[in-house]
Amino acid sequence: MVALKTGGYESTRRSHPVSSTPLLWRTLAAIDEGMVGLTGRLEVTSDLPATLRGRPMVLAANHIGVFDAFVLIAACRRLGFAPRFMIAAGMLDAPIMGPALTACGHLRVDRGKATAAEAFDRAVTALRGGGAPVLAYPEGRISHEPGLWPERGKTGVARIALAAGVPVVPISQWGAHEAVWWGTETVDGWADFAPLAASWLRSVRDRPRFRVHFGAPVDLGGLTAGTPGDAVRAHERIMRSIAGGLAPLRADEPDGPRFHDPTRPTDGRRSPWRP
Repeated sequence: MVALKTGGYESTRRSHPVSSTPLLWRTLAAIDEGMVGLTGRLEVTSDLPATLRGRPMVLAANHIGVFDAFVLIAACRRLGFAPRFMIAAGMLDAPIMGPALTACGHLRVDRGKATAAEAFDRAVTALRGGGAPVLAYPEGRISHEPGLWPERGKTGVARIALAAGVPVVPISQWGAHEAVWWGTETVDGWADFAPLAASWLRSVRDRPRFRVHFGAPVDLGGLTAGTPGDAVRAHERIMRSIAGGLAPLRADEPDGPRFHDPTRPTDGRRSPWRP
């Protein structure tokens, strides 16, 4: 794919070999990159600084649709690394897919349960151990914000980074929401799955642009894990960095996406992070 100019950002090619990761995860990531290439046109802007390569870090991304994780996997692979994702427990409990994702080293998150704190401990332990980068969504869900700007989110990702003492790289993405409709909370049968499949087939035909930008590490200077209020301050810096990187990607859609997904819920609350 040739280099392109995208809202002031320059698209980049893969310039480094994929980091040492489980064979299964390398295989799945390669398949994913092919699927993303079939579905649309991936444009990755910026790169990781050389000083961060091979180091543990937190990657914090905005969440815009059910397909955006696939786009992020392909974008990271293009830059030469394969992060571990923090994944909802329901996916890891699913037959076939769940054991495969677990074997790849992804981290379980039990939302709304007493065991949710265990996800925090697992992520911090993994990062302190010098493992692969950990990718998480600070919003915790696909944005319900009317304009699809980042929601307020929660401090979990910030707390993990501060506790582990690792840098945070913000990832801003746009376009993946066009690939597959939001659909429903659960897929219980063909009636729930059919709209998702139909929207994906339209994407294969129309080939939307998937734009992903890796920003500069967030400045968390002066903030510590043990200081009251610092997790909130770190979260604000992370979210503003994500939103700031998102603005050029959607410069021609500042108020809302042109693409209309009739299934995506909105709650009327406006993003506090929009530049």
